Amino acid sequence: MKMIMTGRQMTVYETTKEMAAKKLAKFEKFFDDNAEMTVSFSQRHGLDMVEITIRSGGLMFRGEEGSDSFANAIDAAIDSLERQIRKNKTRLEKRLRDGIHIDPVEEEAEEEPFRIRTKTFDVKPMSVEEAILQMQLLGHQFFVFSDAETGDTCVVYQRKDGDYGLIVPR
Repeated sequence: MKMIMTGRQMTVYETTKEMAAKKLAKFEKFFDDNAEMTVSFSQRHGLDMVEITIRSGGLMFRGEEGSDSFANAIDAAIDSLERQIRKNKTRLEKRLRDGIHIDPVEEEAEEEPFRIRTKTFDVKPMSVEEAILQMQLLGHQFFVFSDAETGDTCVVYQRKDGDYGLIVPR
């Protein structure tokens, strides 16, 4: 597995990179040699943040965690990624066909298929600002609306950092 480590607006010490590489080596048993792992280190809001992204066979796994130290943040991100892999084991095996290897001893109970709840609502034309206000009034983390200027169906959402994001179709 190819591993790339970078620091966002900071320099990452070699000791931190070596420690991360040692801890992340456990994922080599799950993925083949074509997989690519990107590890980004940053500091936000007084926390050491680690973002780990693994790309393999057209699938992407991502874990982002923050803690008082990079070692603790890496451990938390690894736990998050392992949960994702184990939770989606059956679907992944069907999709990757030997691209991901999960030991039967370590697997969790197989989960049921997706439960989907359908909700219908009227999509009204409005500005992005109105959509954010409506989302806040409803107490939701995202809101689907029709852009009054373009007529496109868009989504506004609240990001982890407290800012807002806008998804616009091409």
